[in-house]
Amino acid sequence: MSNTPQPAPVAEERIELKARNVSFEWEKTPLHWIPGDPFTGHTINVLHLLLPAGERWFVHVYKQVLPHITDDRLREDVIGFIGQEAMHSAAHDDVLPHLKKLGLDPTPYTAQVDWLFEKLLGDRTLPPGRAREWWLMERVATIAAIEHYTAFLGNWILNAETLDRRGADPMMLDLLRWHGAEEVEHRSVAFELFMHVDGGYRRRVRTWATAFTALAFLWQRGARFFMANDPTLADGRASFGEFYRAGRRGMLPSTPAMLKSIPRYLSRTYHPSQEGSTAQAVAYLAASPGANGGR
Repeated sequence: MSNTPQPAPVAEERIELKARNVSFEWEKTPLHWIPGDPFTGHTINVLHLLLPAGERWFVHVYKQVLPHITDDRLREDVIGFIGQEAMHSAAHDDVLPHLKKLGLDPTPYTAQVDWLFEKLLGDRTLPPGRAREWWLMERVATIAAIEHYTAFLGNWILNAETLDRRGADPMMLDLLRWHGAEEVEHRSVAFELFMHVDGGYRRRVRTWATAFTALAFLWQRGARFFMANDPTLADGRASFGEFYRAGRRGMLPSTPAMLKSIPRYLSRTYHPSQEGSTAQAVAYLAASPGANGGR
């Protein structure tokens, strides 16, 4: 258990975390679900490629760390987190057959992502003791860093009104906002778990650098894959310049906002409750058609 001082959370009512029985139907969702803007849609579509494997990995690692948790409340939160992440993985996985039906087969890219999480970041044959515990703590810290960005993205999508004004597909927006709302809802769990079982600042910085680099690499690679393989585009390309411009228009997270999130996470006083609003997330989840059985 960590002896590192815990950063103080923002005072906010604790929410009991639970997996919701969601329902989404994709038959009417077009390939370019943001009219006239395939680049933005495909950049966001990368979530469907990364998240199923990534969140299955989260669940696998957290099941291993459960015996190390000595705080009953945190254990309940982690169990709720596991349930939500498993549902996220399944919901995004369900989008992939629809994309394939529309002529965009994601299999070549998802195979690479599966290799990353199952092999490179998967279990290793290590002797019991310090080496095995070190690898478990590295992965717990990496998840905390990734969850900083999933909460950032969740807060962004909940407030991305430009997508509504541009006529984005309501079903896809609901999937993204349901997921984003739950990321905001459980945004403190991964960090508090890391602080509970380890909390080392050097490990936090090191694993943040690894996670940030990997996410940036995988995201741009995924966007390029989608644009290059979109059967409706004669010369589909993805570039950082287009990403930056889309961010300025409010269609994607802005580059300055993403850069400003870095020192927040690396601050010794950081706590995830400083990001986003639980009340906003809960209000969206209460109204979301998909989160309420597709009503």
